[in-house]
Amino acid sequence: MKTWYTTSLTLLAGIAIGALAVQGLHAQSKPPVYYVAEIDVSDLDAYTKEYAPKAQASIKAHGGRLIAVGQNAVGFDGAPPAKRVAIQQWDSLDKIKEWHSSADYKAAREIGEKYAKFRSWAIEGLSQ
Repeated sequence: MKTWYTTSLTLLAGIAIGALAVQGLHAQSKPPVYYVAEIDVSDLDAYTKEYAPKAQASIKAHGGRLIAVGQNAVGFDGAPPAKRVAIQQWDSLDKIKEWHSSADYKAAREIGEKYAKFRSWAIEGLSQ
């Protein structure tokens, strides 16, 4: 009987320590940062063939993730943007700044500016 109590207490202590460790890890995680771009495309065919693949490869290479890209935004309060919209997820604002000032993205952006005008911003997400 004594062995059963010892085993039970050990198991409960292990569960409690594990729960505290998980809680600590969640508390340390930073919320994601989202980069939102509004893009006024003048030549969609050239934009999608020449610029988009290079920009997307640069985003992935620097740790970003495309969440949504498209032209079919639906407006709920007011009119939707008439432009293309892209949303990316990043680990931090520093990562976005590093990517945005990188040589590979700057080269891609030079191509993109032939076919589009860009407006972009970043916003911190909520902790999960």
